[in-house]
Amino acid sequence: MGFFKSFFSGKTENPVDEKQKNNQKNFEIFKYDGMRAQRMGRADYAIKCFTEALAIQEDFETMGYLAQVYIQTQELEEGRKLLEEMIKKEPEHISTYITLANVCYMLEDYPAMAEAAKKAIEIEEGNAIAHYLLGKADNGQGDGIMCVAHLTKAIVLKDDFIEARLLRAEALTQMQQYKEAMEDIDAILAHDPEDESALLQRGKIREATGNNEEAENDYHHVTELNPFNEQAFLYLGQLYITQKKLTEAIDLFDEAIELNPNFAEAYHERGRAKLLNGDKDGSMEDMKKGLELKPKDIRNINGQFGNQPGGNATGNILGL
Repeated sequence: MGFFKSFFSGKTENPVDEKQKNNQKNFEIFKYDGMRAQRMGRADYAIKCFTEALAIQEDFETMGYLAQVYIQTQELEEGRKLLEEMIKKEPEHISTYITLANVCYMLEDYPAMAEAAKKAIEIEEGNAIAHYLLGKADNGQGDGIMCVAHLTKAIVLKDDFIEARLLRAEALTQMQQYKEAMEDIDAILAHDPEDESALLQRGKIREATGNNEEAENDYHHVTELNPFNEQAFLYLGQLYITQKKLTEAIDLFDEAIELNPNFAEAYHERGRAKLLNGDKDGSMEDMKKGLELKPKDIRNINGQFGNQPGGNATGNILGL
């Protein structure tokens, strides 16, 4: 009937046009199903939908949605590949470079992160976030001077850029420029007196300059503001160990582990305190637990055994 209808009406259906219409319809179904799945937290289904949509049509917006889901699910290499494809498709889209720089940071690929940030700056010189990311990449590569220079540029462009000020303070602290570092911390705390990261960094500066009591107050204050701030417990416990307040350190890490039984670094540091306090069996038990919870990162935390009295003994016990 369709043939006779088209014959007598003088019209014929074009199979190519019909296929294009169906493809477009299917593309939109997959795309919007993926968006709904993403909003509902169904990352697995969202990935399937977006992938099907992109198999029909290489849509820049859909590529961006899929990249977001990959990043959310920690499939960072997949996200990186997709972002690189997006850059080839639209090389002047600055937010893609910003996202790529952040993904490279999570992958600890600091040279690639710097490259992405530089590309963003080439497109928009006055983009404060791009300068911040470039400074962050410099910091990752151990270039403190350039890190400070790029962060300063970011802060000039955006005076209330808290993250840039905090990172600059950290870099300046590493360079032992404590006065300049404290100026950034004071600026942050003037804006928000309870900024936990700034309070912790102020504690580190005070500790580095010999003001241990004030540093202890800062760390303790953060544990009161947020009992789940793990870094505050680490800094305070490490300070106790440095001061040979081993019982206080053990008690503190007992509290931290009670709050979070999977707190690998707390087991590591409690093990260190126990060893220095003469409890080798307790130390070994804690260290094994810490290594089970986080086998790769446990040696990288502040206050690792090799930097402390008794460090070699602990290493020998564990066969490290």
